[in-house]
Amino acid sequence: MIDNLCYEFFREFARYEYCLKVTGLRYDTKEAKANWDSYAAEVAHVFESLKSPEFLAAIDYFLKSPPKKQIVKDGILTWDTTPLEEKNIPLKIFILIRRVRNSLFHGGKFNGNWFDPERSEELMRHALTILKACGQGHPEVNKAYTDNQF
Repeated sequence: MIDNLCYEFFREFARYEYCLKVTGLRYDTKEAKANWDSYAAEVAHVFESLKSPEFLAAIDYFLKSPPKKQIVKDGILTWDTTPLEEKNIPLKIFILIRRVRNSLFHGGKFNGNWFDPERSEELMRHALTILKACGQGHPEVNKAYTDNQF
């Protein structure tokens, strides 16, 4: 079950990255890199207006139980427990969703077996809820996502 959810999360994250880049939400460099910070600013209205219990629960979970960042300290892999000081909630949430992606993709949560599978599952489910709500709340990203016309 968690393997399927992980696949869905990676697939959706990649699809949203494509949608951001194709709609111009990318850095002004030669690299094709999605600008999640600009996207956070453009979907701030979703965070202010959407009152769906599922969306609110997802935001609450990320704010109360944020994913940690894997670091190397004294030559040993560990988790940084320093709270993220970002005050802008949409920006903070997208930084945290990228942490989920990075921890999964770069092996912080999986080495053939899941580390803390219940927590990983909660983070991925809530991240998917937020990605989908924000995607639907951004007309260009929603069009790129639903029509595949870019």
